[in-house]
Amino acid sequence: MNSTPVTIPDELLDRVAEKFRMLGDSTRLSILRTLLAGEKNVGAVVVETGQHQANVSKHLKMLAEAGMISRRKDGLQVFYSVSDPMLEQLCGLICRTVIEETHAGADRNRRLLKTWQGRG
Repeated sequence: MNSTPVTIPDELLDRVAEKFRMLGDSTRLSILRTLLAGEKNVGAVVVETGQHQANVSKHLKMLAEAGMISRRKDGLQVFYSVSDPMLEQLCGLICRTVIEETHAGADRNRRLLKTWQGRG
């Protein structure tokens, strides 16, 4: 892994923060997870996320305005897809970290329970 920190001008930090804000909502993450599997129309995103259409449409608009997803119109249908290839890598990295932390926490809890049950 590259240990050299990425230097970004202060003037761009607000844009970086906006990208992280877009990833800071579980509904948007659910939508991105759905779109990472491939291009979908709003109806398919609604079904796969279990969210209401108005809510999905609002979040799709936010993600598109942030440049994270793109829209493609085909007749009356609008299709959405992930436009930033780094999203898949970033989400994968974070998800793997969360899974590893969850496993480590479960292992700690099992050890604690064994110790506690041995005293009872």
